[in-house]
Amino acid sequence: MQRWSALPSLAQSALIALAAFAVGAVLYSTGLYSLAPMSGEAPVTIRIALLAAICCAAVFRRDRPVAAIWLATIPFGIDFALGPTLPIWLVFSDLVYAVALYGTARQSRAMVAVAAVGTTGCLALVLILTRSWQPLVIGTIAAFAFVGTPLWWGRAVRLHKDVADAERARAEALTTIAALDRQAAVADERNRMARDLHDVIAGHLSAIAIQSEAALGITGAATDDPLYRILKSVRGNSIDALEEMRSMIGLLRTEVADEAAAPGRLRQLGKLIDSAHAAGTEVAVHDDLPPGQLPTTVDHTAYRIAQEALTNAIKHAPGRPVELTLRARSGRLLMTVCNPLPPQGFPSDPPRERTGLTNMRERTELLGGHFSAGPSPNGWRVAVSLPVDGPPAGA
Repeated sequence: MQRWSALPSLAQSALIALAAFAVGAVLYSTGLYSLAPMSGEAPVTIRIALLAAICCAAVFRRDRPVAAIWLATIPFGIDFALGPTLPIWLVFSDLVYAVALYGTARQSRAMVAVAAVGTTGCLALVLILTRSWQPLVIGTIAAFAFVGTPLWWGRAVRLHKDVADAERARAEALTTIAALDRQAAVADERNRMARDLHDVIAGHLSAIAIQSEAALGITGAATDDPLYRILKSVRGNSIDALEEMRSMIGLLRTEVADEAAAPGRLRQLGKLIDSAHAAGTEVAVHDDLPPGQLPTTVDHTAYRIAQEALTNAIKHAPGRPVELTLRARSGRLLMTVCNPLPPQGFPSDPPRERTGLTNMRERTELLGGHFSAGPSPNGWRVAVSLPVDGPPAGA
């Protein structure tokens, strides 16, 4: 059935016409074709020639149904004059069905009127020529079987198709409305989040920046004083966080998010390293990435994971050196963050995966990458592998 549907409409019609010719030829060769006493008077070769002509017209039954039935009227009329035969009437009946189904709405309606007028005229002609009611009854039955039935069936199928098309269009309209509603709901939620971020978090970050600046002025510490470096780092981090927060607010208020404008890229690692240095943690970076820009999502994800890993290292192993490595291998970005464990090591119970590790894992898996974090011979190791060309199929 799928192979048949895949064929062009002209090819389908040609195969149907060829099958009709084959069946008609068998009926003519076996003598099972007469619909009237005078049908057997004409030679079979003429009948087959008329069948071939009407089958040629039937090739266009689907693409040009009206033209096909007009062309078929000529061999059909000749066959009617010589004595109606079953093969010709079967093919003509199929063409009536084709006009009712595949023609335009106007052509389909017009076919009903033409069929009614034509059938009435033919029956009247039969009555005039034969002056008998028996041929009239036979003609009426034949007209109902070969004209009325296919016309009614074609109109019924067409009605069902029109109803199905209308329901499909209605479903598409409902889907579009639902999508618009979802977009409106998402836009409202994004605006609400932007307001909350601006009113709460951005306000606190601004306060931290102002207070740290004031503390720098009050202490009057020298630039090489650890207190000065810490306050300077607090102020710098608060200002950077405020800039990122404003960028995020701008993205939330933008209808179409611009990924390139998203804050947090590997080229900004210097800020993280400076912040770690201010907190007393030395960070050694081994960057073997080739020149060229990474995809925005990969770049942003790698930066956020490096930020979280450095934060965890500073929090759980303060003062311990950290080693950060970036490499590109076989179309993947490989990143490791290693740091020695604190002198007391882990508590007796193994550490459970907290929010930071969960966020790093989810960010990695969202891009189809691999994430691992746990003890290693050198301490604690976070390893990330991200596909540079996007997540693999099925990820």
